[in-house]
Amino acid sequence: MAISLQKGQRVDLTKGNPGLSKIMVGLGWDPVQSGKSGGGGLFGGLFGGGGAGGGANVDCDASVILLGANDKIQNNNDVIYFGNLKSKDGSVQHSGDNLTGDGDGDDEQVMVELSRVPASVQKLVFVVNIYDCVKRKQHFGMIRNAFIRVVNPSNGQEMIRYNLSDDYSGKTSLVVGEIYRHNTEWKFAAVGTGTNAASLSEVVRSYS
Repeated sequence: MAISLQKGQRVDLTKGNPGLSKIMVGLGWDPVQSGKSGGGGLFGGLFGGGGAGGGANVDCDASVILLGANDKIQNNNDVIYFGNLKSKDGSVQHSGDNLTGDGDGDDEQVMVELSRVPASVQKLVFVVNIYDCVKRKQHFGMIRNAFIRVVNPSNGQEMIRYNLSDDYSGKTSLVVGEIYRHNTEWKFAAVGTGTNAASLSEVVRSYS
């Protein structure tokens, strides 16, 4: 049974699962249905809850930022997203872009071969952004049911799930979770921090 995490919690990934070398990280979200009262959140009026942003699809994009020592990014190829679906060494691979977030289950998936992640990479940061959020006047108050989960692909078992339940109205990017090295093992941290970064490149700059 999956371990359900709260914001800020950390849990071992590999220590209790000897032989685990590959994981699937699924990220999902749903658009808030327009027309429902309170759907726009506190900032609904400010951000045009029923206007420009409210009716249009909110196109969320999941990305992975690979960090070296001191939580710094080493080069631009270490950002895995819809425009760069695979890390140089092939250890991290993105499933590609989902434009709407409609439907159940994962919206985007990332396969990680833990045993192949280069020793220079200490941490994988999972981020979700809203594409073109400034122009479309969109923010994470227009998204609900956001989650990140870790699955063992060899048996399909969900190991970890973190449901993001905070109010992210007005926030335009989310640092969802992190997978990081701890001595010889890997751990997962439920982060759930919203920021006002307007694009993925702005998030990446904060790690450079």
